[in-house]
Amino acid sequence: MLNPHSPSDLANARYLGRAADLAYYNASEGPPKFAAELGLTAKLISVDNTQVYLATSDDQILLAFRGSENPASLDGLKDWLLTNAVNMLVVPEGRIGSDFMAAGVGARFHFGFMSALAEVWDPLKAALDAELARKDRPVWVTGHSLGGALATLAAWRLEQQFVPVTAVTTFGAPMIGNQLAANAFETLFAGRSFRYIDDADLVPRLPTISFVSNQYVHVPTEVSLGSALTFGAGVQKALDLFHTLAQSSTQSVLQGTVREDLWKLVLQRIDAHLMPNYITLLKKHQQ
Repeated sequence: MLNPHSPSDLANARYLGRAADLAYYNASEGPPKFAAELGLTAKLISVDNTQVYLATSDDQILLAFRGSENPASLDGLKDWLLTNAVNMLVVPEGRIGSDFMAAGVGARFHFGFMSALAEVWDPLKAALDAELARKDRPVWVTGHSLGGALATLAAWRLEQQFVPVTAVTTFGAPMIGNQLAANAFETLFAGRSFRYIDDADLVPRLPTISFVSNQYVHVPTEVSLGSALTFGAGVQKALDLFHTLAQSSTQSVLQGTVREDLWKLVLQRIDAHLMPNYITLLKKHQQ
């Protein structure tokens, strides 16, 4: 059971982490697992390539966003995280961006993440509104990897549409906007936003445009769970590895073989990014 009076409680993270993991199950397999493991009645809402579980009990409502269809290969996310990252950082506009304009002049968000959330927004919001009309309860939002990015943006949109979010908790999530976007998010979600990372996981250091001056910035609050990897003997933490790469790179904007080599490193460390690893680390912190 989640504790709305202490959103930062690690017990909440363990519960939400399991929900983020269960979000990878399909519509027939997922609901029984949500019921058996978390005591929640769950429904999968799926539109095109975006999936989210709306899971409820008499005391809480939980939105768990799925990451990429095959998290072990990061399915087609290379373009969003590296190849086309510079073009994805945009000023929100039109129907997709209307709720994000509240972040202020100069705030930019990742267009791909905004678009993916927009695909599922209408049926998700309708289902959530129906649950809240039945009974007002704390709303929690979670997700892993791409699902973490969508969870972050969804929490922002919900607040803009007058649905209070108790907390948004993500695991291995990439960055979703620039510094002004992160500042606006920090102001709105102070004490209610928690990003859990494995120190070896490279995905939370993406998207990136440059090793030297990346325009993407993370929202708060980062919580390190340590790592399943042992550092030393040439194995560096993700942040230290980026610093090393920056010192050896002459490119102001990543391109060509440098970008390809970085992606190879991301995939080489994919085990550190997978949700089962995060669950293992959360359990270690329980001991």
